[in-house]
Amino acid sequence: MRAFLIVIDSFGIGELPDAADYGDVGSDTYGNTFAATGVSLPVLASLGLNNIDGVAKSFAGGRALSPVPAPRAAYARLREKTPAKDTTAGHYELAGLVLEKPYRVYPTFPPDVVADIEREAGVRFMGNEIASGTEIIQRLGPEHLRTGRPILYTSQDSVLQIAADTSVIPLARLYDICEAARRVMTGDRAVGRVIARPFIHEGGKFTRTADRRDYALEPPGETVLDRLASRGIPVVGVGKIGDIFCGRGIARSIHTAGNAEGLRALTQLSAQAGEGLVFANLVDTDMLYGHRNDPVGYAAALRAIDGALPDIMKNLRADDVLIVTADHGCDPTTPSTDHSREYVPLLIFGARIRPCNLGTLGGLDCVARFLAGWFGLEEDTVICGRCLQGRDL
Repeated sequence: MRAFLIVIDSFGIGELPDAADYGDVGSDTYGNTFAATGVSLPVLASLGLNNIDGVAKSFAGGRALSPVPAPRAAYARLREKTPAKDTTAGHYELAGLVLEKPYRVYPTFPPDVVADIEREAGVRFMGNEIASGTEIIQRLGPEHLRTGRPILYTSQDSVLQIAADTSVIPLARLYDICEAARRVMTGDRAVGRVIARPFIHEGGKFTRTADRRDYALEPPGETVLDRLASRGIPVVGVGKIGDIFCGRGIARSIHTAGNAEGLRALTQLSAQAGEGLVFANLVDTDMLYGHRNDPVGYAAALRAIDGALPDIMKNLRADDVLIVTADHGCDPTTPSTDHSREYVPLLIFGARIRPCNLGTLGGLDCVARFLAGWFGLEEDTVICGRCLQGRDL
C-alpha cells in the first residue's frame, strides 16, 4: 500500500471566518489568482477542486470557476485549528500535531535576540527586516561584500534567515552561524526554522545557490510520521518536508531546488515498487510568487503542477491513494506579502476512493487521521468511513 501526499504550498481557497484577526479579509489565493489570470487547471478541476464548498464563483469579465458534473475524487475544504498561518504549523497539523502555542513570527528580531546570536556566533549582522530573499540580497549584497557582515532577515513565517555570499563567508562558516542562531532561538524565542541562505555574485547580480540548509526544531509531539515509522512503514520526504520535521519519522529525504525537481521525484517514486507514504512539498507557489505578489507566476506554477499530475496518477496501483492539499494561503493579489489565513483544499483520488463531497472539515489533522486509517493504524470515520470503498480497515 502506498499514499502520495502533495502539499501545494500556500494554495488557499478563501478566507477563514477568523481572517480579520490576521489582517486577511478578502484573501482567496485560488479565486483571486484566477480572477487576475484566468488560470485553467483541468486535472485538479476534474478531481473536484471547483466543486469544493465556496470555490465555485463568478468574477468580473464573465470569468467563472465552475464545478464539474462528475468529480473523480473525494473533496473537501479544511479549516486550520492551530491559531497560525505559517508553514511549520500547517505541516504539523497535516501530520496530526496541533500546536496550542505556535512558534513565534517576528516582524524584526529584538535587539537582545540579535545581540545574543551575534555573541554566540561571533558576527555582526546587517538587515534585520522582513524581505524577499532574492530582493534583499540584490539590495544589500554590495554592502555585504564591502563589510563582510551576514544578512539577517525573516519572511513573515516562523523563520530566521541568514544570507551570505560564499566568497565572503564560506559555506561551512555560514552553517556554523546558523547553528549558533538555532541554539539561541529556543524556548520563548523559538522559531520553527533557522535557514542558511548562501548566494554568489557575478556581474553585479546576486544569485542564491542550492546549498540552503534548514535547522528545525523537532516536533513537540507525536505525528503520523512517527506512528508509521514505529510500524515499519517508510516515509519519503520530498522538498522541505525533511527539514520541517527535522528528519523525524522520515526514512529518506529528497531535497529539491524547486517544483520541477519535486514533480520529477514524485513521478519517479510513483513508478517504483515499494510501500509507504511519499510526503511532498511544492514550494514555488509560496516562495517565488505568493510572497512576491506575482499572480502570473503563481498561475504558471499551478499549471505546471496540474500538468504533471496525470503522469503520477497513471502510475497509481489499486491500493494507492493520491492526496492533494495545502498548508495555508498566500494570496498574490492582495497588498500584503504575508501568508493568508484561508481554507485549504483536500482532494483524495484512488481506485478505492468513492468520489464524494466531504464538506467543510475542522482541522488539517483530518489528513493524518485518514493516513492512519489508510495504513491500518486506526479506524477513521471522518474520511475513510465516508469515501473508502472495496477494502476493510
